Amino acid sequence: MTKSPKVAISVQNVSFRYSRDQSILRNVSFEVQTSEFIGIIGPNGGGKTTLLKLLIGFLTPQEGTISIFGKPATRHPNGIAYVPQALHYDKQFPITIIDLVLGGRLSRLPWWGKFSKEDKEAALFALEQVNLVDFRDRPLGTLSGGQAQRALIARALAQDPSVLLLDEPMACVDVQAEADIYNVLNSIKENLTILMVTHDIRAIIQQVKRVLCVQGGVQSIEPSDLCEHFALGLYHFPLIQTPEPHFTKAKFTP
Repeated sequence: MTKSPKVAISVQNVSFRYSRDQSILRNVSFEVQTSEFIGIIGPNGGGKTTLLKLLIGFLTPQEGTISIFGKPATRHPNGIAYVPQALHYDKQFPITIIDLVLGGRLSRLPWWGKFSKEDKEAALFALEQVNLVDFRDRPLGTLSGGQAQRALIARALAQDPSVLLLDEPMACVDVQAEADIYNVLNSIKENLTILMVTHDIRAIIQQVKRVLCVQGGVQSIEPSDLCEHFALGLYHFPLIQTPEPHFTKAKFTP
């Protein structure tokens, strides 16, 4: 008998609002299985980033529950790593790539504040996963936008997560850098549960197993069922294609 996939993320009847008059998510329920690669799409202001913050534990829903591998989401849940859309920093600041990636190991530092051999090996392995190990001693400010984004992914991977959340990682990169990032994600997706926010619907439907459309609520959609309007960035209901009604002409019998 084949076992069903383990649930990595469970969101049940979740509602969130920043104020009484600003409801962002309403009665949201969905599950994500272990090792799924999920794309998250939706219009600006629809609640995509809010949803990620709820999963990380940065925000707490007013109603409903969120669990990660069966445990309630907290502010710093073990096993979840987050990659922001871009890294804002002073390019003259003297930090190397390996220093940035070691930042993913800060929660493991002992009281005397020195990275262990295990931490350094984990950081180097993360850089190998994103094809930046040869850049480890370079200043961060010398990287291109795509390289910097891969370095951020390496910092997240250094945490040894079970779930990887990415908030529009392709937003500030060129076509080649986007391809490089997808190559990285495809090489690690068998061992991770990945949720990625994106506006590039044409690209994402070629990569993911499933799409979550966030627009106040959340609807799970198979990539093959996405309405063609989504490829143009037009969000509307219904969210999926439905077949045209078929009418059969009745025969007249005198």
